[in-house]
Amino acid sequence: MEDSYVLQLLEPKFKEFHLCFCGFAQCEPLHSYGPASRPNYIIHYIMDGKGIYQVGEKKYKLSKGQGFLIEPEELTFYQADQEEPWSYLWVGVGGTGAKKFIQDIGLNSQQRIFRCADGEKLNEIVMDMMKHTRSTVSDLYYLQGKLYELFSVLTADVVIEELMEENKENRYIQEAVTYIRNHYAAGLTVEELAGYLGVNRSYFYTLFKNKLQLSPKEFLTKFRISRAREQLILTEESVENIAVACGYHSTLVFTKNFKQETGMTPTEFRKTNRKAAKDRLLMNQKSPGTGKN
Repeated sequence: MEDSYVLQLLEPKFKEFHLCFCGFAQCEPLHSYGPASRPNYIIHYIMDGKGIYQVGEKKYKLSKGQGFLIEPEELTFYQADQEEPWSYLWVGVGGTGAKKFIQDIGLNSQQRIFRCADGEKLNEIVMDMMKHTRSTVSDLYYLQGKLYELFSVLTADVVIEELMEENKENRYIQEAVTYIRNHYAAGLTVEELAGYLGVNRSYFYTLFKNKLQLSPKEFLTKFRISRAREQLILTEESVENIAVACGYHSTLVFTKNFKQETGMTPTEFRKTNRKAAKDRLLMNQKSPGTGKN
């Protein structure tokens, strides 16, 4: 059994990326779910306790501060620890661009496990989401804003982990991701990144493709564009300044890469998302009650 609180949205307003459901659960010892598959991407984050997560033959032992990804139609099983059963929050997302947003965090079918230091902020966001139970236009805009805020925290603080294989290749990937996070704004190149790790570019390319299903250049681009999305929505900085802040010396190159990733120019993206961002700011004072499911 589990003591849980859930918000379910039946008719999403935003087609590219939207919240499907979210919730929080305090599990009893050995409470389990599955084997089962779901139609959406689902991110679980462990607030306390321990448990296991299994996908196929891979089994992960997880605890407080860690999280895991469930991909659509993927057969999974997870279970709370007998001595220290976990409590966790979860967010299910969908939409035509959901896969790209998940990849922004660094997660995919090869990298399902992560660590995030800002669990209290994630919990605050999900608890706030569950207060907005009405399917009004204003609530849907508010929830969309909170979803972007949650992904803002995840893209800033997530550390990718592959707990099944603690080896040199995984350490290279982790070091590369950390270095990208700290130096992406300084015009970092793939050559510089490979040099920092002390490996040749060919090996570095193969490593990224095998582990993340992305080339180093693709990962670096996606990371920069995710930061740009964030700044376009949350700040009034010009497109030119945002390009520079994300490591682009050419606004034309930035705009081209941004459109390839999102299907829109930075200006179009900002215009499309500006109303959602403003609604989120205006509605921070709302505090309807939350229901238990």
